[in-house]
Amino acid sequence: MASPFTPAEHQRIDAVVSAIERDTSADLCVIVVNASDRYSLYPLVFAALAAILVGAIASLIRPAIPSRVVILIELTLAIALTLILDWRPLRLRIVPRRIKHSRAWQLAHREFNAHTLASPQQPHRVLLFVSLGERYVEIIADHETHALAPEGTWNRIVDEFLTAVRDGRVADGVIAAASACGAILKTQHPPASAS
Repeated sequence: MASPFTPAEHQRIDAVVSAIERDTSADLCVIVVNASDRYSLYPLVFAALAAILVGAIASLIRPAIPSRVVILIELTLAIALTLILDWRPLRLRIVPRRIKHSRAWQLAHREFNAHTLASPQQPHRVLLFVSLGERYVEIIADHETHALAPEGTWNRIVDEFLTAVRDGRVADGVIAAASACGAILKTQHPPASAS
């Protein structure tokens, strides 16, 4: 799957995250994915239901149609719709929003837990998680860092990111959101040498 960013945008994001990690004793992780799940059953289920519905309607309208012809129509339609709906933009449209956000939430929290397990000696961490296909953004922080940030800070960062995305500036939005998270980390968790 193609990266959502150009190499130059990747370098800009990496430079911002590296600078933040040098200026704080906490860990900032930025994860941007094209989609949080494959949702591979949805095209098949939608295609099968549509094919059965078309077959039933055809049988009701023309009862004289042989069963073999109805089955052939259903199979052809099911295969064609499965292939068409497997195109990611269409596939993401047929998945209910609640399911997409649930899968993105699960992936975000799995990533946060994986980073926690990978470096248990680091008690302070923030994960900026963006799932483009689901249009989902979440900032997850450890309990202490979350509590130290002023009320509504995390939501404001997410809202500003979403505004940048609506304007077509995804990389700029990621950089601004990472910088805003970094500002909180610098204030609440200065570098070990400065504390």
